[in-house]
Parts: sequence; structure tokens; C-alpha cells
Amino acid sequence: MAVNSKKIAVYAVVVFALYVIITDPENAADYVQIGFEGISNAAQSVGDFMTWIADGAKD
Repeated sequence: MAVNSKKIAVYAVVVFALYVIITDPENAADYVQIGFEGISNAAQSVGDFMTWIADGAKD
């Protein structure tokens, strides 16, 4: 049952994403840009944290 629920959820997300892309491509591009900026910021934060740890966790 759990596998079927997961498949249904993934299918619904894909259908929703396609709907947004088809009906409003400009906003869809903005959403993708926001997503990539979020990933970039998260990676930068992890890098800053690892650098802080490597430097001995000094302020």
C-alpha cells in the first residue's frame, strides 16, 4: 500500500509541475531559478560550516 501511495504522490507532483510549466512558463522559470538559488545557498552554507570546522571552530 505504501508503494502505491508513493507512486500516486510522485505522479501528482509531476502532473502539477507540467501543468504549471504549460499554463505559465514565465513563473515556472522563476520557480526553477528560486530552487537553484536555494540549492546554491545551501551548498555555500555547508562549505562555510566545513571551513569553520577545519579552522578549529574558532569565532
